[in-house]
Amino acid sequence: MLSRTEKIAYGLGDTASNIIFQTVMLFLAFFYTDIFGISAAAVGTMFLVVRLIDAVTDPLMGLLTDKTRSRHGQFRPYLIWMAIPFAVFSVFAFTTPDFDDTGKLIYAYITYTLLMLAYTAINIPYSALGGVLTEDPSERVSVQSYRFVLGMLGGLLVTTCTLPLVNWLGNGSQVAGYQLTIAALSLLGMLLFVLCFCGTKERVKPPKQQQLALRKALKTLWQNEQWRRLSIAAALVLTGIALKNTLAVYYVKYYLLRDDLVTAFVSTGMVGNIIGCALAQYVCRYMDKVNAYISIQILAAIVCIAAFWVSPEQLVAAFVMYFLWGLFLQMGTPMLWAKIADVADYGYWKTGVRATGLVYSSVVFFIKFGLALGGAISGWWLAFYGYTPNQIQSEEAQHGIQLAFTILPALASLLVAAVMLRYTLKQKRVQQISEALEQYS
Repeated sequence: MLSRTEKIAYGLGDTASNIIFQTVMLFLAFFYTDIFGISAAAVGTMFLVVRLIDAVTDPLMGLLTDKTRSRHGQFRPYLIWMAIPFAVFSVFAFTTPDFDDTGKLIYAYITYTLLMLAYTAINIPYSALGGVLTEDPSERVSVQSYRFVLGMLGGLLVTTCTLPLVNWLGNGSQVAGYQLTIAALSLLGMLLFVLCFCGTKERVKPPKQQQLALRKALKTLWQNEQWRRLSIAAALVLTGIALKNTLAVYYVKYYLLRDDLVTAFVSTGMVGNIIGCALAQYVCRYMDKVNAYISIQILAAIVCIAAFWVSPEQLVAAFVMYFLWGLFLQMGTPMLWAKIADVADYGYWKTGVRATGLVYSSVVFFIKFGLALGGAISGWWLAFYGYTPNQIQSEEAQHGIQLAFTILPALASLLVAAVMLRYTLKQKRVQQISEALEQYS
């Protein structure tokens, strides 16, 4: 059994990742449209293009980590190697040089691409590290719960501190404020990655004789039908999350008409996320994590549909619905990541090839595809409904924001539940596979 100290150390890596991930999810689209001056349609297209480019590199990064051998392991060294580039590119992405419209768009494409590539290079090894800390399937949800509670605490830091720090450090200039705020948060992230590296240990090793060529690796991956189902579910759930989180600022500012409540609103959602992640391991003690995951998606969809009927005057109801959505949906996140480790074990059991890095990176590919699709739909949706930055929106634009913030994420959750009905790696079967793999060792 892993110590609590090691679980916390591992979770600090996700705190570091979420400092940037949640900033991008919650503020980057708003930063581009309302501060940097890029059109919503162009931002939507850029999110799709850049995230798809980045997603294509995920399997390559996973294969690279599966081939990596060092005295510190396969995955941990990347936490040190990539911490500085990740921090530097984060600052570049939130920097606003005085270019014309074309120059701004080119600069945004370049810096956002570099940021996403750096995120891939550090987050793929970090994610795969969670699959090699322990061989015990029952411990995996606990490990991932620690990870995502601490990760969401990083998100809470972002939601509560970003806008106040922008105002304080910028001293009236949002341009300078965002740049300095991200610089401060990035330095903190670097320190947390170092603590994660120092506090964890890789225990599950690949077979010493294994030689993993790209073609063979991809072939074995495709033979894993449970991986295919989980990947589709991951893409769908992240599409919904990206839609709702990207539009949260717009929803508060332009639908609820309470610009002063943006920080409180997104922070309330993040508190729901934290509680949901913390509850996941307790739910899985009494319920199979596959059945629990399906139930959670249905509950999240019900909350989203109910939120559609919340009027701008019903502020308490809007806050409560966003809190409940975060609680239910993020309760499933540790379960999803624990299932990735199960899928990796299943693939090893079925094919005799252990490709932990490739399995994680390929699922992350679909996660990023979902993020790309959700972010792109957000920008295109705003443009379609006639969104204009920094103005009172038309009734049609307000309705478009309301619709995309509620009904579209609900649809995504219902599709996830439908896909997971065909996923068969329930706890009893996972335990049988784990026992069979012990005989391989």
